[in-house]
Amino acid sequence: MSLTLRTISREQHLAYIQSLPSASHMQVPAWADVKAEWRSENLGWFDDRTGELVGVGLVLYRQLPKIKRYLAYLPEGPVINWFAPNLQEWIEPMLAHLKQQGAFSVKMGPPVIIRRWEAATIKKGIQNPDVKRLRDLEADFIEPRAFEVADKLRRMGWQQGEDGGAGFGDVQPRYVFQVPLANRSLEEVHKNFNQLWRRNIKKAEKAGVEVVQGGYEDLPEWQRLYEITAVRDHFRPRPLSYFQRMWTALNTEDPNRMRLYFARHNGVNLSAATMLIVGGHVWYSYGASDNIGREVRPSNAMQWRMLRDAYALGATVYDLRGISDSLDETDHLFGLIQFKVGTGGQAAEYLGEWDFPLNKLLHKALDIYMSRR
Repeated sequence: MSLTLRTISREQHLAYIQSLPSASHMQVPAWADVKAEWRSENLGWFDDRTGELVGVGLVLYRQLPKIKRYLAYLPEGPVINWFAPNLQEWIEPMLAHLKQQGAFSVKMGPPVIIRRWEAATIKKGIQNPDVKRLRDLEADFIEPRAFEVADKLRRMGWQQGEDGGAGFGDVQPRYVFQVPLANRSLEEVHKNFNQLWRRNIKKAEKAGVEVVQGGYEDLPEWQRLYEITAVRDHFRPRPLSYFQRMWTALNTEDPNRMRLYFARHNGVNLSAATMLIVGGHVWYSYGASDNIGREVRPSNAMQWRMLRDAYALGATVYDLRGISDSLDETDHLFGLIQFKVGTGGQAAEYLGEWDFPLNKLLHKALDIYMSRR
């Protein structure tokens, strides 16, 4: 198949995404409005024979300080056929185009999963003192084609990003935790939760915890809980304006793209979460909780409600997003994987992020600049 790449309209881009079973929420056109500090462009790949649109990519451009050169970033994209035998015929026109646009370096995140580990396997790994990381465990599922993709990218001159761990911050997580929903009943999903999760869900029900959906006007209350969480977990919170922009941008594109949930007890909100929906893929994207009321297990109640809602939407996967690959109980991120493993889902490892230096000198300068920040 011979391909032509060109800039497309947001409408064409969105229509293509809507024709797919799912795609990353970072590859929908509205994500460009969320990332307002970046310039953006919608790319389309066309089949020369039929003239049909066969792939899309949302590119975000970040300008280097003081010069008109850009880092071009395709978060969790582009949305193309990654297993195509002629992968360079997809990638090379993209690099040529981005270079013309003034990019000195390209960063992308192929949405390709290499390995999966079942919750039971991870549990055994946690109990084994010799196992320190997910990689030390034999995977339950391996996608051989993913290794071919990595091999082709290396041969083309792409470099794999150094994001070994959870990929929190500006890089996308390499390891995520997902609960598969396709061809399963809700009873099966619930049965797969570990004992602690089932007990906590029951505890929350008994205590009268209610889970409700919020709207744009409830975002300041979300922010209150989120900032409490940031202090407790030592991270820098995003401002309220970010979530307001996210809500407006995503829900203008599709009224059911972003949701907000609160778990409350006796009228007091104890935990909150944002949920994103693209086709059959549903993400729990941000979570927050107060330091009080933990004994009534609001977070478990809220996750169970979100999972049921995802199921009702016909989702094939409920994605709890990033985890660290560390199975060491002394690791500060261990609690996160422990919480997510309780859902009985699977850890998945993506190919990670890849860089292509179009200008080696500027690419190196950016690396040095980023490492000093």
